[in-house]
Amino acid sequence: MTTAESKNSIHKSGFGRRRLAPRACIADRKAHLRTFMMESLEELGFVTSECADTDELAPVLDAHQPDLVVLGSSIDGIEAGRIIEILAERRFDGQVLVIGPRESIMSHAIRRMGRERGIAMLPPLTTPFSAGTLRAGIATLLPAEPIPSPAVDVGEALKLGWLELWYQRKLNTATLAPCGAEALIRMRHPSWGVVPPADFLPDPADAHFRALSEFVVSRVIADWHYLVQQQGPIDLSINLPAAFFDAADAVDDLCRWMPDHPAFGGLIIEIDCAEAIARLARIVEVAKALQLSNIAIAIDSVGADWPALMDLPAAAFVELKIDRQFIAGCADDRLKQTVCRRIVEFAQSIGARSVANGVESRADFRTVHQIGVDLAQGYLFGKPMALKKFARAASKHPMLMHD
Repeated sequence: MTTAESKNSIHKSGFGRRRLAPRACIADRKAHLRTFMMESLEELGFVTSECADTDELAPVLDAHQPDLVVLGSSIDGIEAGRIIEILAERRFDGQVLVIGPRESIMSHAIRRMGRERGIAMLPPLTTPFSAGTLRAGIATLLPAEPIPSPAVDVGEALKLGWLELWYQRKLNTATLAPCGAEALIRMRHPSWGVVPPADFLPDPADAHFRALSEFVVSRVIADWHYLVQQQGPIDLSINLPAAFFDAADAVDDLCRWMPDHPAFGGLIIEIDCAEAIARLARIVEVAKALQLSNIAIAIDSVGADWPALMDLPAAAFVELKIDRQFIAGCADDRLKQTVCRRIVEFAQSIGARSVANGVESRADFRTVHQIGVDLAQGYLFGKPMALKKFARAASKHPMLMHD
């Protein structure tokens, strides 16, 4: 190997540029610490893998070829030294992050050992640390340019199991007590990491459109069973397009798919307001039929077009969700406050709950609370979470995040 080749192999410039998303391997003996690290790094756009010791490391390096290896706090010095030796033997060209107590002799020794063997060692991450501290230390390693939007075939994603549902809790505005959660679809792509729905949701005319909707229903029911076992019954809602109900058997299918479980409190199906207005008579008919099987319809993204719903019969829908564009900044915008107030009053008149969607500041939360909105959800209370992370957090009383 020439000097130039060696330098390129050990200290590759442009971290993460050889893939659409950088990859990280977390080496830690404790499973819950690996899970915490993986979830934190995935939020930054990393594709993650894990190992508990050196016996598991080699297969992970071969299969995932990580750009970053994290040596967790429960890895002892001897094991960490062996990991460094393995990385050096394989001419590892990424970077290594060591986690440990401040001014740890062992951490200094591991980092010195890595540098002596030509491995790029990052500044140590001292314990205790938070997800924010980790984010601050790792964020600079991400590629400068944005990740390109993937042209993903939804049929392939369905077949290979790349799709999953993430959950964002809803809160009672008066008590801040959890009051159900909304399921949001995500793709965990092997090369792009977690992909938001805007990059892969198909057009209603797509051949896989129906299959994707059926996946969402089946997955939310499976996830509900998991959540019941982990933290008790919880009311969940999903998003379905109004076009789903164009099929004659749509109502019968949905009713048949519901769980026969004494703790099942029902499923809420959210339909975009504009889509509902375009098919209003059909959606009202569907709502009445589904209620008999413990399924309710909510109208999502209700905004200035709310008067088009004025002729709705009482109790047709269970929720009216106010569009986030009227929630963001409403504390300082009287026009937005007026729209929100009218929607709340209309919801009360038809026996529906009102929901503020996209609450991100304390000021906006105080405003929707004063207006009388029943429920709220948004980043102020927490981002959408993967199922297992949500299960761990769902039973905790929510705390307002900093603006």
